[in-house]
Amino acid sequence: MPFIVVTLVAVLTADVLLLTQPDAAMAPVDEVVRATPRQTPLAQKRPVQQQPAVTTQPVAPLSKLHKPNLFVLTSKPFTNEMLQKVARLSGVRALELADAASVTLDGKRVQTLAVNPSTFRSYTPKVTASSDALWQNVAAGDVAVSFVLGNDGGLSLHSRVSAGSAGQLRIGAYATTGFGAVDAVVSKEVGRSLGLPRDNALIVSAPKANSDTLRKRIIRALGKGTQVAMVNPVLPQPQQKVTQQNWPAGSFMTGEQLTVALKAAVSKLGRPYVWGAEGPSTFDCSGLVQWAFAQAGVRMPRVTHQQWVTGPQVPYSQAHPGDLLFWRNDPTNPDYISHVAIYWGDGKMLHAPRTGDVVKIVPVSTRNLAGVVRVSPIAAAKVR
Repeated sequence: MPFIVVTLVAVLTADVLLLTQPDAAMAPVDEVVRATPRQTPLAQKRPVQQQPAVTTQPVAPLSKLHKPNLFVLTSKPFTNEMLQKVARLSGVRALELADAASVTLDGKRVQTLAVNPSTFRSYTPKVTASSDALWQNVAAGDVAVSFVLGNDGGLSLHSRVSAGSAGQLRIGAYATTGFGAVDAVVSKEVGRSLGLPRDNALIVSAPKANSDTLRKRIIRALGKGTQVAMVNPVLPQPQQKVTQQNWPAGSFMTGEQLTVALKAAVSKLGRPYVWGAEGPSTFDCSGLVQWAFAQAGVRMPRVTHQQWVTGPQVPYSQAHPGDLLFWRNDPTNPDYISHVAIYWGDGKMLHAPRTGDVVKIVPVSTRNLAGVVRVSPIAAAKVR
């Protein structure tokens, strides 16, 4: 489904902050200038010959950061009435309206957001939000792709890739937003050229509200066709500090299930890594996990950061074959879970590494290791 950005709404209640989108048509002539991004490690200045012929409204400086907690998708565009219903729910502090859709980049189906760089940047991780060059490149017509899509998926920084009806887009930066499976961000103007539907996505910041409770309230308020994913969820402490010992009996995979999952995974040794692939012939890292565990009757969520919450964490020293290992390798979002592998035992792991590589068994690398998760089929089936 599509995603395009950010119309910001007026303040609907005293405790709700809603940003306002600049009106390019009404901007003074001396404020409409060509984007001139500064050089940074992940978003370098665009070469002069690649700058667009049209003028680009300057990107506003970063203001207050807003931690996103929920990502809402609807089957129809948000109306003012729908926005007011969400804004008035207890705990909601800020909203950002966007358009979202799946588009084809370099032959890959990529969940994409079209946004207003001036306002959307406030909802991204600090490293990403602070890069003026990154957001000015997006405003000038580039696409910013996630670190995983860029690094593992083989989309080189500053290269140009095919983008369907939009022709070619330049990879202007690596920038992981952390919103579900969203792996690309463009300006609203580029989103229009890609044919993204308008106003079907909403980012909700509610840092002091129970995310699960608020998720259910939003679904009730907006009705049929609403999907709500938790991002940086705020949950009661007992749910956040659960250990294997206080899980009920029968919460974890049986020995037989673990054997089936491991045999399924090892049967794919040598198969190529393909970003976004879910098997049975090609895989990315989380696609391999999902496919292998499905053979054992375990319903796993699709992406790494969702698989991270499919059971309790255990110390690496207590890892068993079939446990999942996770890493935080993304410099654009240091808290983001960016890679997963299956623990094989004896200090070895089985994984699908990246573009140009194949499914293999290798020694475990503890660099940037985020932790080890013991999968609970019950918990895995509930992840949204």
